[in-house]
Amino acid sequence: MSIITDAFEDLFPEKNIEDFNFKINYNGKFKPYNANVKYTRNSFAFNLSKKWKNVSREIQIGLLQELLLKIFKTKKNTFNIDLYNNFMKKIYIAAPKTKIDSFLEESFDRVNEKYFIGIVEKPNLIWHSSIRRLGSYEYGSDTISISRVLENDLDALDYVMHHEMLHKKLKFDNKNGSCRHHTKAFRELERKFENSNEMEERLKIIAGHGMRKR
Repeated sequence: MSIITDAFEDLFPEKNIEDFNFKINYNGKFKPYNANVKYTRNSFAFNLSKKWKNVSREIQIGLLQELLLKIFKTKKNTFNIDLYNNFMKKIYIAAPKTKIDSFLEESFDRVNEKYFIGIVEKPNLIWHSSIRRLGSYEYGSDTISISRVLENDLDALDYVMHHEMLHKKLKFDNKNGSCRHHTKAFRELERKFENSNEMEERLKIIAGHGMRKR
């Protein structure tokens, strides 16, 4: 029995699997442990990072089930989904830390000492050129990525760094197939950043200026 069949029948025993077509592809162009699914006319095309090839069948089933729930807009939970989420919360441990920009490292260290008593383990720290996305945290590669538009505003840079470090520290909550990254606890800790309301307004100005300049 295929891994997709196992995932589908465990999640939707009431549905006839013969009504659907499935395809899975391991893509070398994806970032580590990323994945998506495309759905057209009862056909599912799952695209997974090549990193998933060496992960256990049980965890991959959980990943496929998470993607299926998004397509069917249904909230459910399974043992495999729990395995998948636990895997994603811990995969940062094995990720190599080889890309650490020195300027971003200074920001990380400042924020770590002031708001996290220095306990957050240093991830990869890189720049990106996007204006719309000021910062991001990738679980699979343990990477915080910051937009270059923040390079000349240290306070704004530290504020976005703080936000992404919260993602690294708190990870995410998953209930019945619904994944939440910005929980109540997350928002409460985010507001502890000095002058957080002012910083939110400053980011809007920076992003707006960047779009006009572009």
